[in-house]
Formats: sequence, C-alpha cells, structure tokens
Amino acid sequence: MKLVTVADNESYKTMLDEELRSRFLLSDLFQPGEVNLVMTDVDRAIVGGIVPSGESLGLGIPKEVAADFFTQRREVGVINTGGRGTVTVNGAEFQMENRDSLYIGRGNEEVLFSSDKSDDPSKYAIFSYPAHTAYPSKRVPRDDARQLEMGDDGRANDRVIVQSICPGIVDTCQLVMGFTELKHGSVWNTMPPHTHQRRSEIYMYFDLKEEERVFHFMGEPNKFRAIVTKSGEAVVSPTWSVHFGVGTHPYTFIWSMGGENQVFEDMDGISFD
Repeated sequence: MKLVTVADNESYKTMLDEELRSRFLLSDLFQPGEVNLVMTDVDRAIVGGIVPSGESLGLGIPKEVAADFFTQRREVGVINTGGRGTVTVNGAEFQMENRDSLYIGRGNEEVLFSSDKSDDPSKYAIFSYPAHTAYPSKRVPRDDARQLEMGDDGRANDRVIVQSICPGIVDTCQLVMGFTELKHGSVWNTMPPHTHQRRSEIYMYFDLKEEERVFHFMGEPNKFRAIVTKSGEAVVSPTWSVHFGVGTHPYTFIWSMGGENQVFEDMDGISFD
C-alpha cells in the first residue's frame, strides 16, 4: 500500500505542479485484476480501487494498518463505478449494480470483491477510516439514497447530490460518503465552495472519456491552486482546503468525508473577493 503525506497550508503555495500532484493527487487506482490502496495522513484515510477481472479479490492485510485483518479497527465505504458485481462480507453476499453503495462495518474478517462479467468488470471505489465500534454492513442502491437537486443550468452547476452512506440511512463511526452527478451542459461542482474544519474530504472523479479532464481547485480561500485530473483519480482535501472544480464535460464524482462531525450543514461558505 502506497503512503501519501499531504503538504501543509503554507508550503503548497510555492510548490511546482508536479510537487503539488505528488502530495494531493491519487492516480492509477483502477487496474484490471488488481487491488490498489493508498493511505494518507489526513484522518488516516485509505483510498483505493478494485477491479476484479477474473478471480475474486480481497482487501488483504497491508502492513500499515497493523491489524490481523483489514476491518479489525476500520470501517469501509464502497461505490461501484463499473459493471455489475458482488461484494461478499463474512459470507453475506451484496449484489452491486453501477452506482450502488455498500457500508462495511468494523470486525469483518473476510471481504471479497467480484465481477459478474470479465469483459464488463466492476470498478469498486474504496474509502476507509478508523472505527471505534462495529455497525452492521448495509447496501444502499442508488435509488434508495437521499437525492438533492442543486444549482441551475444558468450557472453551469445543475447537479444531483446523492447521499448514500450518511446519518439517517446508514449508521457509521465517522465515514460519510456519496456522489454528485452533473447534468448535461453543467461543468462546475460544489459552487459556491466551502471548507469544514471538523472533517476532511476526498473527491474521486469518474465518467470521463480519455481526453476529458476536471480542474480541481484546492488551497486556502482565495489562494487557490488547480490540479488537473482524469477519470478514476482522486484528490485529498485537508480540513483547511477548499474543494471544487470545473470540467471540460459533465462528469460524476464521489465524495468521502471523515472526521468528528457528520452534519452536512457544518460548512464555512466562501465568497470570491
């Protein structure tokens, strides 16, 4: 498992683009037949991609988690961004359609990921945080999640926010996650932008063609830096950083949060001076 240490809120301002990317951007996560995991120093979050193209794949026991099994002291959120598949948690099978979510609670020794078709594999986006207790695992189909209409086409930010693993739907220790779908003709996400000091956030972009990109803005308010991302890449946002972006085409992105507060309204809005 790769380890990434992000930069602080002063040093990022003078970094060259490649330095900035090495500290905040997570790439090459989705590879056929592989489990690719990255641990960050931000809330000890683990981010990954799992693409079963033949046999089932497990989370394994990375040395960095210092445990007998992956979820011994961790909870996991999963969203399938590919073809239909199955996640097996201690023998219980969860069928996963595209954009279904799954919460995996602490204490499950065996977690296996599989695809129904090798020529249309599942692409599981994985997010994990330390957990203080065990909650039941639960699948949340896209249509069962809370859906909020936000923005408008006049501002090019007309979008649907899909809250799938969150209070009122799934009990978790600190993990809150879901995804946002931009509608046709809209390219801006998370506008107006905000920060939240009591929780960090990770954005993972997908549904982009090979030539399409998203310009992800990070940094302190009014001291922005841009990181150019492609489909399947993720950006880590510490508590002090903004996180919003604009694409060359409509796209979807997963957002995952960890920290001490799960309340969505706990945000500090930002105005452009």
